[in-house]
Amino acid sequence: MENKVSMEIFNPINENLKKLESLFPEIVKDGQVDFEALKQELGQFEEVGKEKYELTWPGKTQAKQLANTDIVGRTLKYVPEDSKNPETTENLYIEGDNLEVLKLLRNSYYGKIKMIYIDPPYNTGNDFVYRDDYSVSAMENDKNEGNIDEEGNRLIKNQAGSGRFHSNWLNMMYPRLKLAKDILSDDGIIFISIANQEIDNLKKVCDEIFGSTNCLGIIDWESKTKCQNTKTAKYQLQNKQEYIFVYKKSSLRYEFALKLTEHRIYPEVDENGKRYRLEQIGEMSASGIRGRNTMIFSIDGVYPKEGNQWKYGIETIEKFRERGDLLIKNEKAYFRIREFDEEDKMEPFWSFISKEIGTAETAKAELKAIIGEHGFETVKPVALINKLIFHVCSNDKNSIILDFFSGSATTAHAVMQLNAEDGGNRKFIMVQLPEPCDEKSEAYKAGYKNICEIGKERIRRAGEKIKEEFKDKEGIENLDIGFKVFKVADTNIRWNNNSFKEAEDLYIKGLSKDALDFNPNFTDIDVVYEIMLRHRDFPLTSKIEKLSNIGERTYIFADAIVVCLEEKVTDKIVDGIAAIEPKPIKVIFRDSAFEDDISLKLNTMNRLDAQLKKHNQGKEQSYRVEFI
Repeated sequence: MENKVSMEIFNPINENLKKLESLFPEIVKDGQVDFEALKQELGQFEEVGKEKYELTWPGKTQAKQLANTDIVGRTLKYVPEDSKNPETTENLYIEGDNLEVLKLLRNSYYGKIKMIYIDPPYNTGNDFVYRDDYSVSAMENDKNEGNIDEEGNRLIKNQAGSGRFHSNWLNMMYPRLKLAKDILSDDGIIFISIANQEIDNLKKVCDEIFGSTNCLGIIDWESKTKCQNTKTAKYQLQNKQEYIFVYKKSSLRYEFALKLTEHRIYPEVDENGKRYRLEQIGEMSASGIRGRNTMIFSIDGVYPKEGNQWKYGIETIEKFRERGDLLIKNEKAYFRIREFDEEDKMEPFWSFISKEIGTAETAKAELKAIIGEHGFETVKPVALINKLIFHVCSNDKNSIILDFFSGSATTAHAVMQLNAEDGGNRKFIMVQLPEPCDEKSEAYKAGYKNICEIGKERIRRAGEKIKEEFKDKEGIENLDIGFKVFKVADTNIRWNNNSFKEAEDLYIKGLSKDALDFNPNFTDIDVVYEIMLRHRDFPLTSKIEKLSNIGERTYIFADAIVVCLEEKVTDKIVDGIAAIEPKPIKVIFRDSAFEDDISLKLNTMNRLDAQLKKHNQGKEQSYRVEFI
């Protein structure tokens, strides 16, 4: 039986079955779970009754199912004209519904993302709209007033008076967080910004998905310095802060990277190479109840000023002397404060971040300085996200950071900034729905038709600005400030058998075999990327090379998978593929290239096998052949 390229991208059920089988091999039999055997393996335990502690809401079951279903008939289409430095960059910007994007990325990035930061809608009654099957975030524009979206779906504003106000938000968040957990690495961390409206519900959902013991804390960020509505200030407490939930993926012990505290970076070095700083021995008034004659004495000829006494007694001074830390300079007495052990020099990752790092207002101004008028009200400061990335990704400077509610692309800006500061090579993946900007907004007047245009332009300008700021730093020319752009689109490949007859009729009428295999408006590169998404551990930034010496439509990605889209497979093409070094692990052909000629297909596969053995000096070559 020949192997077909799978229509599936990722099968969550099979993945979960594999995890269960790895723990209890004897309970999975012919792909089915023996639940009685599982109970026996678990031993005596108390089963959950009908009444149990959990958060539930209308639609939760469907939200769970949504997370556990694969995506069918959709792909990511490469947009080279919007990309920057596409030949060298390892960064991605993806336009589309983030639920679809997460499903499309799940196979390629399963367990590969070190850090996720998201700033989802806070459910204020104004900040997201929803359709029947999924919810999306939205800036205030004509569409969230109940108009029609680009696909003809009526959008409904999730207003606070709605009977399912909280349920709609939870149904939007739950499947996305489930998918986020799948692509986090075992030592990965997720940060989720939130405000008061849904903080309780988010905590319960995250405890359910990630586990309550994996909650590392909640950060309070001082996001405001002034009251937003002074008329209500006397009726209710005014919020100065927003929150950032911090969860790890697994039970692995996690250690944050920490910074040296500024006051302990000591400037002086002693004769043994140990760092220290000098502090003058202080004085205090000798009058009143604290006045003591025993605190007035000579320290190597230096006395306190008249009317004063030393803050330290003679015993303490002698201890300084014994340690070699007593110094007299310019007729003043000092003692050395020596650098402590490294752990004592570190500033903790505090659960409170003050306004000094930036507020929502300063972040809006920061963005405006880069791209002009933008219309964003909930921008985060670059320094805030930079700080989060530092604490998680300083020990892994090649890590991947994902933001699937990327908005104005602050996270991408922060990644590039930190890389410039410490020479890292961290990569970013930004995901954003291309929501239209209000035609009356300043952003629209400035030429930005949707949020994605703002995000992409911000990355372009911020990258150049960072390179200019660090132009004198060694190696800054290697800073990756590019990104490849992809958009969610319909599949390029005719997977559906129902359309086969239609395509076959077109082929018989004289059209090329492309009409039989592919949908209109496809490109070869689109097909290669779509196939790439179906392979584990091959990121979308993997190199794609056209093998022009073999054929005009033959490609290889990641130096591992050959995709032969030639309409006819000749001996020259087969011999060329067999001669590739290093040897590919898989070769993919078009079924139509063999025109239902079983003998031709068999002879071609035999020739490929023989040629591979020839180039491998007679040794067996492990590889796989599939067909589309």
